[in-house]
Order: sequence, then C-alpha cells, then structure tokens
Amino acid sequence: MLTVDPHPLLDTVAFEATFPKPLSEQPSPEWLVALLKLDAPAPLSADDTVRGAVRDLLRHGGYKPTGRSKPASEYLVRAAGDGTLGSINAAVDVCNAVSLHSGLPISVVDPERAKEPLRIGLAPAGASYVFNASGQSIDLGGLLCLFDAEGPCANAVKDAQRTKTHAGTRRTLTVLWGTNALPGRTERAFTWYRELLERLGATVERRS
Repeated sequence: MLTVDPHPLLDTVAFEATFPKPLSEQPSPEWLVALLKLDAPAPLSADDTVRGAVRDLLRHGGYKPTGRSKPASEYLVRAAGDGTLGSINAAVDVCNAVSLHSGLPISVVDPERAKEPLRIGLAPAGASYVFNASGQSIDLGGLLCLFDAEGPCANAVKDAQRTKTHAGTRRTLTVLWGTNALPGRTERAFTWYRELLERLGATVERRS
C-alpha cells in the first residue's frame, strides 16, 4: 500500500514495473541511450517555467532546492549538456530520459529493499539519509519524500542508497514528483514512461 499525505501542490504518479530479466541481464538498447541527449526527439520538453514550478513544489515545506540541493532533473540537464550523462541500467536510464525531457524529478527504488507501508509526505526537521556508496548524507527537513517503515528512502533531489536498484533488481517502484502548477504534465510524463518500459518488455502497474 502507498498513501499520499495532503499537499496543496503535489501532483504525483507512482507505479511499479516488472522487468523480464534482472537489470544486469538487460542492458539498455541504443534507442534508450540516445534519449539521454538534450536534443533527442521527445514528447515533452522543459523550460524555465517548469524548473520554477518544480522548485516551488519542493520549497513549500521549507526546503531550499538550490545549489547542491536542487532537483535531480536539473542535474540531468547539466550532465546531458556536458556529455557526462551515461547509461547506468535500463530502469534508471528510462527514469533519467523521462526526467531530462519532462523537467520533473523522478525517483526509482527497488521495492524489495523497502519495507511497507509506504507513504509520501514531508520529512521532519533533522531527518537525513545516506544517498551514495561513499556514505554522503542529505538533510531532508521539509522535503517531500517517499517513506517506508524505516523512514524516508527517496525524494526529488537524491534517493537513499539503501533502496536503490542493483544488478539483481527485477521490480522497481517509481515516483514522479509533479506539481499541479503544471496541469497534465505528470500524466503525460507517465504515459511516455509506460511506453518506454513496455518497449523494454516490462509490465507496469499503477499505485497512485
């Protein structure tokens, strides 16, 4: 079960995808890797209006989405622009492609590494988690997060290391961090996301 706390701006879609093989056995095809470029043909494109609306969404709870704490979608634009946005695995590559072109930050976690119940809501002051293998942590106070039974595990800036996908992942849980200031954009991004996953042979089940 996934519940979503009331929020005046959040327009989210969450869904699970099941892949035919573990991610280590399913490399991203050329057409998917090609979508990691800024000039790739895509049904959505981001601009300053989108970036501003996403920042307003994250700012609502008191979080400051600037500098190293800016939305993940903005990091992708910079990485794609300087040529450092490369393939990670099929699940993450689809996430990055849709996030890059839609301008919406997106989280992808392995639900086998998360403990239900799952909830989306604001992180309390003082909350934090480790977000990479080297042990770096992010201060989460006031930021919209996905929570499991152990606490926050993903958000629009950096996902937790403990629930990230890995070589053996076959099932993923994805959260699109959209805002109602951009009517219809979250749903359009989800529709394209589903199409890409199904092209990879994955099945998709919506959770919110």
